[in-house]
Amino acid sequence: MSQLDAPIDGRADGPGPHAHTEAAAFAAPRGGLLPRISWLGAIIAVALLAFSLVDFSAIGPVAYFLLAGICSAVALAFFGLAARGSSAGARGSLSRMVKGFAAPALEALPDPCLITSAGGTVLFANEAYRALGLDDKGRAVPFDRLLSGQEGVEEALYQLAQAARLGLADEAELTFQPAAGAARTVTALVSVRPLDGQGSFGRDAALWHIKDLTGERAAAKDAREERTRYLSYLDAAPFGFFSAGADGKIAYVNKHLAASLGLEPEQITARGMSVQDLALGDVAALSPPLREEGMDLQVVNLDLKGAHGPLPSRIIQTYEYDSAGAPLASRSLVLDRSPGDEMEASLREAEMRFSRFFQHAPVGVVMLNGKGRVEAANAAFTGLVDMPVNKAGKFTEFLAPEDRDGFRDALARGLKGDGIVSFEAHLAGQNDRIVQIYTSRLDSRAGRADGPAGVEGDEQAQLALYIVDSTERKTLELQFAQSQKMQAVGQLAGGVAHDFNNLLTAIIGFCDLLLARHKAGDPSFADVMQIKQNANRAANLTRQLLAFSRRQTLRPKVLNLTDELAELHNLLDRLLGETVDLKIVHGRDLGLVKVDQSQLEQVIVNLSVNARDAMPEGGRLTIRTANVSEADSRALDHSVMPPGEYILIEVADTGTGIAKEHLAKIFEPFFTTKDVHKGTGLGLSTVYGIVKQTGGYIFPYSTLGKGTTFRIYLPRYYETEKEKAAKAEEAAPVDTRDLTGKGTILLVEDEDAVRTFAVRALTTRGYEVLEAESGEAALEIVDNHEGKIDLIVSDVVMPNMDGPTMLKELRQRGKATKIIFVSGYAEDAFAKSLDPTEDFRFLPKPFSLKQLAAAVKEAIDEA
Repeated sequence: MSQLDAPIDGRADGPGPHAHTEAAAFAAPRGGLLPRISWLGAIIAVALLAFSLVDFSAIGPVAYFLLAGICSAVALAFFGLAARGSSAGARGSLSRMVKGFAAPALEALPDPCLITSAGGTVLFANEAYRALGLDDKGRAVPFDRLLSGQEGVEEALYQLAQAARLGLADEAELTFQPAAGAARTVTALVSVRPLDGQGSFGRDAALWHIKDLTGERAAAKDAREERTRYLSYLDAAPFGFFSAGADGKIAYVNKHLAASLGLEPEQITARGMSVQDLALGDVAALSPPLREEGMDLQVVNLDLKGAHGPLPSRIIQTYEYDSAGAPLASRSLVLDRSPGDEMEASLREAEMRFSRFFQHAPVGVVMLNGKGRVEAANAAFTGLVDMPVNKAGKFTEFLAPEDRDGFRDALARGLKGDGIVSFEAHLAGQNDRIVQIYTSRLDSRAGRADGPAGVEGDEQAQLALYIVDSTERKTLELQFAQSQKMQAVGQLAGGVAHDFNNLLTAIIGFCDLLLARHKAGDPSFADVMQIKQNANRAANLTRQLLAFSRRQTLRPKVLNLTDELAELHNLLDRLLGETVDLKIVHGRDLGLVKVDQSQLEQVIVNLSVNARDAMPEGGRLTIRTANVSEADSRALDHSVMPPGEYILIEVADTGTGIAKEHLAKIFEPFFTTKDVHKGTGLGLSTVYGIVKQTGGYIFPYSTLGKGTTFRIYLPRYYETEKEKAAKAEEAAPVDTRDLTGKGTILLVEDEDAVRTFAVRALTTRGYEVLEAESGEAALEIVDNHEGKIDLIVSDVVMPNMDGPTMLKELRQRGKATKIIFVSGYAEDAFAKSLDPTEDFRFLPKPFSLKQLAAAVKEAIDEA
C-alpha cells in the first residue's frame, strides 16, 4: 500500500467502537471542549497526510523540517486555545479553519491538492492545483467541475465526488486535459480521502490529491514499443534464436526457428518447453561452462527435432551470471550445419557421454593442467566449495592455506606417475569441511587415465582430481576415538574409586572404633574426629570419580525441583559470595523428576561454582526451571535426545564465556581452562556423568564476553498410585540407637583392613562372625559349618570368584541365607547379573560402623 492508500488516521473506514465514548469523556468537564478537540484531530490529520504526500528528496531537508515545525506550532497553539476554553476562537467556520491550519502544510506539496466541503465547496486549493485552471473570477473550482465536458472521465469523477460527499476514501486513474483548450493530455492518479477517519467530521471535508503519472506511462509505452521493435528484427532474421532461463525453460523463440521445428512460437513458450524438448539426444553439452574472465560464449553442435526430420545445427550460446558466478539465463543463436561423417558423429557421441558422466558424477571432479590450474569442474564440485569456480584459476585457492604445500607435493607425485595419490585437506573458508582428494594422471593427447607421464607446467589437462566430502566420516572417527578415550579413562577412574573406597571404609571404620573408646572429653577425640571428617571429604571425591565413570550408587527418589532449589538457595548464596547476584526462576506447575537428591545437588553446585569462577568481577547467575512438552522437545531438534516430556534446569551466567574451540571439550575428564592448581578438570565431566546416568541430557551454549548457559533436560516422572499411597502412609523412622543383636554372620571381604574393621564392629555388637577372604573360602565355610548362618555380608568385586557368582553357587546348593552386598561400585553394576527374583540388600562403600550395624540388624530382624 502506498502512502496515499492509507487513511489519514491509519483506518480504512468510519469511527471505531469507542470513538464517541472517548469524545464524551473529553467533553465532560466542559461542553464546548469536544468540538475543539475533534477539530484539533482533524487538523493534525491534515498535517499527517501532508507529510505522507511529501517527497523528501524533492523539497529538501530544510523545507521538510520547516514544514514539520509549522504543523507542530499550529497544533500546539490550537490545543492551548482549546484548554483555555476560548470558545469564540474555536468556533470559526470550516473554511477559515482549513485555510488557517492546512494551508501551510499543503502549499508546500508539489502535487495538486484540494480540500472541499461535503457539499462540494472549495475550502482550499494549493498553487499546484490552481495551475490546472480557474473560473472566470480567478477562483479554484471543484475537480469534477474543472473537467466538466471532457470525455471518458464522467463516471470516475462522479464516483470520486460521491465518495467525498459521503466521507469515504476512493481513487481512480484519469486521462484529461488540465485546462480548457490545452493541447497537452495528462494521466494522473486522483484520490479522495476524508480528513477525519474517526467519523466526527468525516462528512465535512475531503482532501483531493492529483498525482501526475504521465511520465511513467510514457516511459512504459516507449519500453514496450522498443521491445516489440527488437523482437520483430529477430523474427525476420534468417537464422534461429531462442532464450532460456537457468532451469532450461524457453522464454522466447523467433519465428524462423519455430518454423524450422514445425511449431508456432506461442506453442513452445506456452507449453513450458525446454531445450531438451527441442533436441535429439542429451543436451548436457549445453550446460553452462565455467565462468572465465572475458569469456562467456560456447559453440555446440547438436541435432534438433526439425519439421521434416533431424535438423543439424550449430548453437552459439552466451550466458548471464550473477555476482557469485552462477548462470542465470542463456541466449542462443542457431545456425544450419551440414551433417558430419561417421567419425564426427562418433566423437560427438563420446563427448556427450563424457559430458553426462562429468556433470552428473556424485563426487567432485576437476581437470587440472600441468601448472595446477583448473581446466574444467563439474557441478558436484561447484556445490562443494564456497566460492565461484573460474577457469584457469589455481586449484590451491580452494584449499585452506595450511594444506596448500601438501597438495603441491601430491600434485607433483601425480604428474610423475606415482599412481593414484590420496590427500586430505580442508576447504578454504570452511575449516570444518574436510575433503579427500584422489589424483589420477591423464594422457594429454587422448584424455586417457594412466597414460604416459606429462610434463609439469604443460597447459593441457593432465590430471584429474576426484574430491570426496569426508567431513561426516572424519567427525564420526573423532567421536569414536573420543568415546574410546572416555571409556578408558572412565574405567580407570572407576577402578581407582573402588580401591580408594576400600581404604576409606577402613579409615572411617577404625575412627568409629576409636571414638567408641575416646569420648568428647578425651584429648584424642578431636584428632580422631579430624581424621574421620577428612576421610568423609575424600569420600566425596570418590563419588565424583564414580559419577564420571557412571558407576556410583544412585538412590533415586521422586523430587520437586522447586522445593530442592529453594532449600539450596542459602548454600548457593554462601558459595557465590557477595559479588554474584543469584536469581532462581521457578517454572509454574513444575512436574516431578526421579533422581538421586545428593547427586542433583552436586550438579547444581558444580555448575554454580564454575559460573562464579567465570565472573571474577561479579555478575548474575540465573537458575530457571520449566516444563518441556513433547512438542517442544521435537522443536529443539537435538539428534541425541528423543522426543518426550522433560523438566528443564537452565543455569546461565554473565561471565567471560567459553571459546568455540573449547566448548566441545568441556565434558572431557581433566580438561580445564583454569590456571594450574585452580581446577581439576573433573567438575563438568562429573556433571555429565551424573546427568547421563540419571537418563537426562545436558547441552552447553556460550558466547565470548557475554556468558554461558547450561540446559539440563531430565525425564518427567509421573508417580503411580502405589507410590502415592506409600508416601502418604510412610511410617516414622525406626529407632536405631540400639544396634546390638544376636546371630552368626559370615563376612566375605578380600581387603584385610576392611574385613578386620567389620569383624570387630559386628563382634562388639553381639554377633558371632565367621571370616572369609574369597568366594571359594566362603563356600567351604558354609559347607563345613555345623550351626546356622543367619546372614552373609559379602564384597562384590573379589579375585577368582566374585560375590554374585558365590551367591549363585549357594542357591544351587539349596542355601537360602540372606545376603548383604557391599561395594564401591553402583548396585546396578552387578544386579543385572543376578536372578531378578533374588532378594538382597546393598550397602555402598565407604560405610561407617553405625551404618554397617544398622544394615545387619535390619536384615536379621527381617529374617
